Amino acid sequence: MNKTYEIHRIYFFIAVLLFSLNNAQTGVSVSPPRLYFESTAGNSNTQKITITNVSTKNTLDLAVSLGDWEYSEKGENLMYAANTLKNSCAGWISVKKEDNYFSLAPGERKDIDVTITVPTKPTDTLAAHTAVLFVSQMNPVDDVDNKGAKIKVSIRSGIKVFHKIPSAKTKKIEIQNLTFDKTKKQLNLFFENQGNIWTDGKVYADFVNIEDGKKTSIDPSIIFYTLPGNKREMDISLPADLPKGKYTASVMIDYGDNNLELGELNFIYD
Repeated sequence: MNKTYEIHRIYFFIAVLLFSLNNAQTGVSVSPPRLYFESTAGNSNTQKITITNVSTKNTLDLAVSLGDWEYSEKGENLMYAANTLKNSCAGWISVKKEDNYFSLAPGERKDIDVTITVPTKPTDTLAAHTAVLFVSQMNPVDDVDNKGAKIKVSIRSGIKVFHKIPSAKTKKIEIQNLTFDKTKKQLNLFFENQGNIWTDGKVYADFVNIEDGKKTSIDPSIIFYTLPGNKREMDISLPADLPKGKYTASVMIDYGDNNLELGELNFIYD
Protein backbone atom coordinates (compact mmCIF):
# COMPACT_ATOMS: atom_id res chain seq x y z
CA MET A 1 0.00 0.00 0.00
CA ASN A 2 1.46 3.38 -1.04
CA LYS A 3 1.62 6.03 1.65
CA THR A 4 0.47 9.60 1.36
CA TYR A 5 2.49 12.68 0.65
CA GLU A 6 1.29 15.87 2.26
CA ILE A 7 1.51 19.64 1.83
CA HIS A 8 -0.07 21.18 4.90
CA ARG A 9 -2.19 24.30 4.70
CA ILE A 10 -4.21 26.03 7.40
CA TYR A 11 -7.85 26.29 6.54
CA PHE A 12 -11.16 26.29 8.27
CA PHE A 13 -14.83 26.68 7.54
CA ILE A 14 -18.43 26.54 8.63
CA ALA A 15 -20.44 24.47 6.17
CA VAL A 16 -24.16 24.87 5.88
CA LEU A 17 -26.33 21.78 5.65
CA LEU A 18 -30.05 22.31 5.09
CA PHE A 19 -32.56 19.85 6.52
CA SER A 20 -35.74 21.12 4.84
CA LEU A 21 -38.59 20.13 2.59
CA ASN A 22 -38.37 21.10 -1.06
CA ASN A 23 -41.77 22.75 -1.13
CA ALA A 24 -42.96 25.38 -3.56
CA GLN A 25 -45.00 27.31 -0.97
CA THR A 26 -42.92 27.10 2.21
CA GLY A 27 -39.19 27.19 2.74
CA VAL A 28 -36.20 28.82 4.40
CA SER A 29 -32.85 29.50 2.78
CA VAL A 30 -29.62 30.21 4.64
CA SER A 31 -26.67 31.94 3.02
CA PRO A 32 -23.78 32.01 2.45
CA PRO A 33 -23.36 28.24 2.29
CA ARG A 34 -19.96 28.42 4.01
CA LEU A 35 -18.37 30.65 6.64
CA TYR A 36 -14.85 30.45 8.07
CA PHE A 37 -13.94 30.46 11.79
CA GLU A 38 -10.55 30.19 13.46
CA SER A 39 -9.54 31.56 16.85
CA THR A 40 -7.45 30.93 19.93
CA ALA A 41 -8.44 30.53 23.57
CA GLY A 42 -10.17 33.58 25.03
CA ASN A 43 -10.96 35.17 21.67
CA SER A 44 -14.17 35.70 19.73
CA ASN A 45 -15.10 35.69 16.05
CA THR A 46 -18.36 36.75 14.47
CA GLN A 47 -19.79 35.83 11.08
CA LYS A 48 -23.06 36.83 9.47
CA ILE A 49 -25.71 34.52 8.04
CA THR A 50 -28.81 35.56 6.12
CA ILE A 51 -32.13 33.81 6.71
CA THR A 52 -34.71 34.22 3.94
CA ASN A 53 -38.37 33.21 3.92
CA VAL A 54 -38.79 31.93 0.36
CA SER A 55 -42.52 31.34 0.85
CA THR A 56 -44.80 33.33 -1.41
CA LYS A 57 -47.68 33.59 1.05
CA ASN A 58 -46.79 32.36 4.55
CA THR A 59 -45.25 34.33 7.41
CA LEU A 60 -42.80 32.12 9.32
CA ASP A 61 -42.13 32.27 13.06
CA LEU A 62 -38.55 31.07 13.49
CA ALA A 63 -36.45 30.08 16.50
CA VAL A 64 -32.70 29.56 16.80
CA SER A 65 -31.29 26.68 18.86
CA LEU A 66 -28.06 24.67 19.15
CA GLY A 67 -27.12 21.01 19.00
CA ASP A 68 -24.29 18.57 18.29
CA TRP A 69 -23.63 16.32 15.33
CA GLU A 70 -21.17 13.75 14.05
CA TYR A 71 -20.70 11.38 11.12
CA SER A 72 -21.51 7.69 11.34
CA GLU A 73 -19.05 5.13 9.96
CA LYS A 74 -21.04 5.26 6.72
CA GLY A 75 -20.76 9.06 6.56
CA GLU A 76 -24.34 9.79 7.61
CA ASN A 77 -25.22 12.76 9.82
CA LEU A 78 -26.15 11.93 13.42
CA MET A 79 -27.73 14.62 15.61
CA TYR A 80 -27.51 15.00 19.40
CA ALA A 81 -28.48 17.44 22.12
CA ALA A 82 -26.13 20.39 22.60
CA ASN A 83 -22.92 19.72 24.57
CA THR A 84 -23.32 15.94 24.25
CA LEU A 85 -20.16 15.15 22.27
CA LYS A 86 -16.61 15.63 23.51
CA ASN A 87 -15.75 17.84 20.54
CA SER A 88 -18.81 20.07 20.97
CA CYS A 89 -18.48 23.84 20.71
CA ALA A 90 -22.22 24.46 21.13
CA GLY A 91 -21.54 26.19 24.44
CA TRP A 92 -19.21 28.65 22.70
CA ILE A 93 -21.83 29.91 20.23
CA SER A 94 -24.14 32.84 20.81
CA VAL A 95 -26.54 35.07 18.89
CA LYS A 96 -28.14 38.33 19.95
CA LYS A 97 -31.19 38.03 22.21
CA GLU A 98 -33.49 39.52 19.56
CA ASP A 99 -32.33 36.86 17.08
CA ASN A 100 -33.35 33.88 19.20
CA TYR A 101 -36.96 34.17 18.03
CA PHE A 102 -38.29 36.26 15.12
CA SER A 103 -40.83 36.33 12.28
CA LEU A 104 -40.27 36.74 8.56
CA ALA A 105 -42.96 37.82 6.12
CA PRO A 106 -43.07 36.19 2.66
CA GLY A 107 -39.87 37.08 0.83
CA GLU A 108 -38.39 38.84 3.87
CA ARG A 109 -34.82 38.22 4.97
CA LYS A 110 -32.88 38.80 8.17
CA ASP A 111 -29.16 38.95 8.94
CA ILE A 112 -27.97 37.20 12.09
CA ASP A 113 -24.55 37.51 13.72
CA VAL A 114 -23.20 34.17 14.94
CA THR A 115 -20.38 34.53 17.47
CA ILE A 116 -17.96 31.89 18.73
CA THR A 117 -16.07 32.69 21.93
CA VAL A 118 -13.43 30.14 22.89
CA PRO A 119 -13.05 29.73 26.66
CA THR A 120 -9.89 31.17 28.19
CA LYS A 121 -9.18 27.72 29.59
CA PRO A 122 -10.78 25.08 27.33
CA THR A 123 -11.72 21.82 29.04
CA ASP A 124 -10.03 19.72 26.34
CA THR A 125 -7.00 19.81 24.06
CA LEU A 126 -8.81 19.08 20.79
CA ALA A 127 -7.78 21.20 17.82
CA ALA A 128 -11.18 21.08 16.09
CA HIS A 129 -14.73 21.35 17.41
CA THR A 130 -18.19 21.22 15.89
CA ALA A 131 -21.81 22.11 16.59
CA VAL A 132 -25.03 22.71 14.69
CA LEU A 133 -27.20 25.82 14.76
CA PHE A 134 -30.86 25.13 13.96
CA VAL A 135 -33.32 27.61 12.50
CA SER A 136 -36.73 26.04 13.14
CA GLN A 137 -40.22 27.04 12.04
CA MET A 138 -42.55 27.28 15.05
CA ASN A 139 -45.85 27.77 13.17
CA PRO A 140 -46.57 24.82 10.83
CA VAL A 141 -48.55 25.86 7.76
CA ASP A 142 -51.18 24.05 5.72
CA ASP A 143 -50.08 22.51 2.46
CA VAL A 144 -50.65 19.46 0.24
CA ASP A 145 -48.32 16.59 -0.62
CA ASN A 146 -47.60 15.27 -4.12
CA LYS A 147 -50.76 13.16 -3.95
CA GLY A 148 -53.00 16.09 -3.04
CA ALA A 149 -53.44 15.14 0.63
CA LYS A 150 -53.58 17.97 3.18
CA ILE A 151 -50.50 18.16 5.43
CA LYS A 152 -48.85 20.46 7.95
CA VAL A 153 -45.41 21.67 6.85
CA SER A 154 -42.70 22.79 9.26
CA ILE A 155 -39.16 23.70 8.13
CA ARG A 156 -35.89 23.24 10.01
CA SER A 157 -32.51 24.29 8.65
CA GLY A 158 -29.39 23.00 10.38
CA ILE A 159 -26.18 24.99 9.99
CA LYS A 160 -23.10 22.86 10.65
CA VAL A 161 -20.47 24.72 12.64
CA PHE A 162 -16.75 23.89 12.50
CA HIS A 163 -14.06 25.60 14.58
CA LYS A 164 -10.29 25.10 14.63
CA ILE A 165 -7.34 26.65 16.41
CA PRO A 166 -4.62 28.25 14.25
CA SER A 167 -2.05 25.54 15.01
CA ALA A 168 -4.29 22.76 13.64
CA LYS A 169 -2.75 21.90 10.28
CA THR A 170 -2.50 18.13 9.93
CA LYS A 171 -4.58 16.43 7.24
CA LYS A 172 -4.02 12.68 7.09
CA ILE A 173 -6.24 9.95 5.68
CA GLU A 174 -4.99 6.36 5.94
CA ILE A 175 -6.50 3.26 4.34
CA GLN A 176 -6.97 0.51 6.92
CA ASN A 177 -8.31 -2.26 4.69
CA LEU A 178 -9.67 -2.99 1.21
CA THR A 179 -11.73 -6.13 0.56
CA PHE A 180 -13.98 -7.61 -2.14
CA ASP A 181 -17.54 -8.71 -1.37
CA LYS A 182 -18.39 -11.26 -4.07
CA THR A 183 -22.04 -11.56 -3.05
CA LYS A 184 -22.74 -7.83 -3.20
CA LYS A 185 -20.37 -7.22 -6.14
CA GLN A 186 -18.58 -4.39 -4.37
CA LEU A 187 -15.34 -3.31 -2.79
CA ASN A 188 -15.33 -2.49 0.92
CA LEU A 189 -12.97 0.37 1.71
CA PHE A 190 -12.01 1.14 5.31
CA PHE A 191 -10.09 4.33 6.10
CA GLU A 192 -9.44 6.68 9.00
CA ASN A 193 -8.93 10.40 9.50
CA GLN A 194 -5.71 10.48 11.53
CA GLY A 195 -5.25 14.24 11.27
CA ASN A 196 -6.35 16.93 13.70
CA ILE A 197 -8.78 18.78 11.41
CA TRP A 198 -11.82 17.83 9.34
CA THR A 199 -10.87 16.44 5.94
CA ASP A 200 -12.99 16.08 2.81
CA GLY A 201 -12.18 14.54 -0.53
CA LYS A 202 -13.01 12.16 -3.35
CA VAL A 203 -12.48 8.44 -3.86
CA TYR A 204 -11.56 7.10 -7.29
CA ALA A 205 -11.41 3.43 -8.29
CA ASP A 206 -9.98 1.71 -11.38
CA PHE A 207 -10.36 -1.96 -12.30
CA VAL A 208 -7.67 -3.42 -14.57
CA ASN A 209 -8.28 -6.81 -16.18
CA ILE A 210 -5.09 -8.77 -15.52
CA GLU A 211 -5.49 -10.86 -18.68
CA ASP A 212 -6.09 -8.18 -21.35
CA GLY A 213 -5.04 -4.99 -19.54
CA LYS A 214 -8.38 -3.22 -20.11
CA LYS A 215 -9.14 -0.57 -17.49
CA THR A 216 -12.61 0.33 -16.25
CA SER A 217 -13.21 3.24 -13.84
CA ILE A 218 -16.10 4.13 -11.57
CA ASP A 219 -17.83 7.32 -12.65
CA PRO A 220 -18.46 9.65 -10.97
CA SER A 221 -16.02 9.70 -8.07
CA ILE A 222 -17.37 9.29 -4.51
CA ILE A 223 -17.32 12.35 -2.25
CA PHE A 224 -16.63 11.90 1.48
CA TYR A 225 -16.46 14.07 4.61
CA THR A 226 -14.66 13.22 7.86
CA LEU A 227 -13.83 14.67 11.25
CA PRO A 228 -10.65 13.96 13.24
CA GLY A 229 -10.63 10.37 14.51
CA ASN A 230 -13.42 9.23 12.18
CA LYS A 231 -13.25 5.62 10.97
CA ARG A 232 -15.10 5.31 7.66
CA GLU A 233 -16.49 2.30 5.81
CA MET A 234 -17.32 2.93 2.15
CA ASP A 235 -18.96 0.54 -0.31
CA ILE A 236 -17.77 0.85 -3.91
CA SER A 237 -20.02 -0.97 -6.35
CA LEU A 238 -18.40 -2.64 -9.36
CA PRO A 239 -19.23 -1.03 -12.72
CA ALA A 240 -22.41 -2.62 -14.09
CA ASP A 241 -20.70 -3.51 -17.37
CA LEU A 242 -17.56 -5.01 -15.85
CA PRO A 243 -16.79 -8.34 -17.60
CA LYS A 244 -15.99 -11.43 -15.56
CA GLY A 245 -12.30 -12.03 -14.95
CA LYS A 246 -9.26 -11.48 -12.76
CA TYR A 247 -8.71 -7.88 -11.69
CA THR A 248 -6.45 -5.49 -9.86
CA ALA A 249 -8.50 -2.79 -8.17
CA SER A 250 -6.70 0.50 -7.50
CA VAL A 251 -8.38 2.89 -5.08
CA MET A 252 -7.16 6.47 -4.66
CA ILE A 253 -8.32 8.90 -1.98
CA ASP A 254 -7.66 12.51 -3.00
CA TYR A 255 -8.19 14.89 -0.09
CA GLY A 256 -6.76 18.09 -1.48
CA ASP A 257 -3.52 20.06 -1.32
CA ASN A 258 -1.68 17.20 -3.11
CA ASN A 259 -2.68 14.71 -0.40
CA LEU A 260 -3.23 11.20 -1.77
CA GLU A 261 -3.72 7.75 -0.25
CA LEU A 262 -3.56 4.67 -2.49
CA GLY A 263 -4.59 1.04 -2.08
CA GLU A 264 -4.65 -2.03 -4.34
CA LEU A 265 -6.43 -5.38 -4.27
CA ASN A 266 -6.37 -8.43 -6.56
CA PHE A 267 -9.65 -10.31 -6.86
CA ILE A 268 -11.58 -12.67 -9.11
CA TYR A 269 -14.95 -11.56 -10.44
CA ASP A 270 -16.95 -14.55 -11.62
